[in-house]
Amino acid sequence: MLSRIPFPLEKGDKLRAFHQIKELSKHHQLIVCALSDTGIHPGAYQTLKPYVSELYFFPLSRAGIYSRLVKAAFSSVPFQVAWFLSPRIKKEIHSLIDHHRPDHLFCQLIRTAPYIFDCEQDKTIDYQDVFSAGLHRRQQIAPWYLRPLLQMEFKRVSRYENLVFNCFDKKTIISHPDRDQIPHPRKDEITVIPNGVDTSFFTPATGRKKHYEVIFTGNMAYPPNVKGAEYLVKQIMPIVWESLPGAKVVLAGASPVKQVRNLASSKVEVTGWVDDIRDFYADSKVFVAPMQIGTGLQNKVLEAMAMQLPCVTSPLANQALCATEGEEVLIGRDAAEYAKHILSLLKNKELSVRLGEKGHHFVLQHFNWERTTEKLNKVITDSNT
Repeated sequence: MLSRIPFPLEKGDKLRAFHQIKELSKHHQLIVCALSDTGIHPGAYQTLKPYVSELYFFPLSRAGIYSRLVKAAFSSVPFQVAWFLSPRIKKEIHSLIDHHRPDHLFCQLIRTAPYIFDCEQDKTIDYQDVFSAGLHRRQQIAPWYLRPLLQMEFKRVSRYENLVFNCFDKKTIISHPDRDQIPHPRKDEITVIPNGVDTSFFTPATGRKKHYEVIFTGNMAYPPNVKGAEYLVKQIMPIVWESLPGAKVVLAGASPVKQVRNLASSKVEVTGWVDDIRDFYADSKVFVAPMQIGTGLQNKVLEAMAMQLPCVTSPLANQALCATEGEEVLIGRDAAEYAKHILSLLKNKELSVRLGEKGHHFVLQHFNWERTTEKLNKVITDSNT
């Protein structure tokens, strides 16, 4: 059960779901039910069907979403759970469960948990990220008028994450730091299943002319990415431009909101959706992910490292990555340190190549979809987990 159709792969939860479906299909017959609040991509069914025996898409109407949000204001249900919880679709899901009688039920994210709370089958919840922790960080830097709403949602989500734990037989999450923040006394029972990266797709590109000194990628409507893009362009790059005034930045990713679009200039390109993100990785010299808020493992960093790009990121992002600072990745703790690392990599080719090679090797060793999904398969099939 998924809260989004895992195609196209412009969001982290879609990427995780797609590759887990692809790998699990080697061992199981899968029945996939996916909600959609943004419409259905014309290529989604054709892309996913080879990996599943049955595939069901459930569109969420805007009228239904708004109605549920109003009702949620007078309850304790998190708004992001109410957004996705349609009573009509829940009845359809239960009818499908009664018809197919699957051996195991799997939910991605707490948003889908209430669809199968009361089902008798063995079931697993993939928290993926700790939503409450992300909300807490957003609240600390949000405008004053949004803080009460974020505080309310933080409390609701924190309680819900705790509730969900007791409703599922097995639990998974993306990283150890995320697991440590789950508000439940038995959180150590949660199995850490990292993301992977498709290293046959994201491969080092050699001999390409570089058009950009710095690249940052991701869904540019996602608040942590918006914050990261603004921090990069407004605080880090002005220091870099003092030494390298011609340095160009590319912000590559889908759905750039106004704050991101406003960053565009003669030195900053904002792409919007791109058909093949590898082209922009290959055309860039340094990857920077200055994440200030957010949780989970940053797929964008894995992709860049897989393509042998030297990477600079934040202590927050490296909590889940666990790369060795100074060997496989460089860490920026403030704008000046980020700028220092960027300039060092741009001016020292030997350093840039060495960091890129070690980062590439690190990803090959630790972030492989086949290996991480084997661990998930064991969780699902092991009755003692």
